[in-house]
Amino acid sequence: MAKIVGKALPDMPWRDKPAGNNNPVWRYENNPIIKADAIPSSNSIFNSAVIPFEDGYAGVFRCDSKAVSMDIFAGFSKDGLNWEINHEPIEFIGDDKEILTREYRYDPRVCFIEDRYYITWCNGYHGPTIGLGYTFDFKTFYQLENAFLPYNRNGVLFPRKINGKYAMLSRPSDTGHTPFGDIFLSMSPDLEHWGHHRFVMGTFRGDRSAWQATKIGAGPVPIETDEGWLLIYHGVLATCNGMVYRMGCALLDLLEPWKVKMRSRYYILGPREYYECVGDVPNVVFPCATLNDAKTGRIAIYYGCADTVTSVAFTTVEELMSFMKENPL
Repeated sequence: MAKIVGKALPDMPWRDKPAGNNNPVWRYENNPIIKADAIPSSNSIFNSAVIPFEDGYAGVFRCDSKAVSMDIFAGFSKDGLNWEINHEPIEFIGDDKEILTREYRYDPRVCFIEDRYYITWCNGYHGPTIGLGYTFDFKTFYQLENAFLPYNRNGVLFPRKINGKYAMLSRPSDTGHTPFGDIFLSMSPDLEHWGHHRFVMGTFRGDRSAWQATKIGAGPVPIETDEGWLLIYHGVLATCNGMVYRMGCALLDLLEPWKVKMRSRYYILGPREYYECVGDVPNVVFPCATLNDAKTGRIAIYYGCADTVTSVAFTTVEELMSFMKENPL
């Protein structure tokens, strides 16, 4: 039986799997947990990242304004379900004013490594690239150099160094609503100079797994298990009615995480509920964070719905491992 490597999180949000539910992932009954207008300026709040912090939880939230500008905001919660989000966006401190200048910021992830909380996001700098910063307390934020040249999205750090280097997943893209996309891995000795770029996995064309035919992208921070890195990702299919975003999972090698050990043929969660199908961008479930309990193997997945609201769903490491083994790509 696969086990999560990490700390126990006994008070994390959780619901047992409903009787008669045969799916590997099940939704929280009171979704969405964050509504579109949760702060005065917001048009929508979605594709956001949460993490254990002090005696509760902290997060970085994508809040698109009523002008439909995109920015990231800090927020806090005691239980991981009821959130208070700051009304003003994060202001970073940095050594270079050029880097602090931004066109937009969206789709953050948060990752604790060693002694601080790192934030990655899609940063507008002559096109989309991966912004990178950190905080110790979610009050003061420091911005580092952009990780990559434009154009890039879905930058996701691993929660520890691998072979002495930081590792990040990303998806090279273009200036628009990218009609393509594969996942790559890059490594760095110092979070500034990135290299050792490796292909991880790509789209799958054909009816065997058409839900991920157009593009894929890394979702939450990879979860370390005793069998490998468990990666939850999004896959996209371009249909006659627009693009449909669903979730899948894969298992990456612990020491060489560009090597895929397993990958799900079927998606683990797709847009079915009203709040996932109706919004600014219909038919989207977009995972950006998980909370994990190493003792029980429980996983709570935080995901954006229809680019409008934020929801949570539940699974376990064993559910996802079994699902991949029974339905391999």
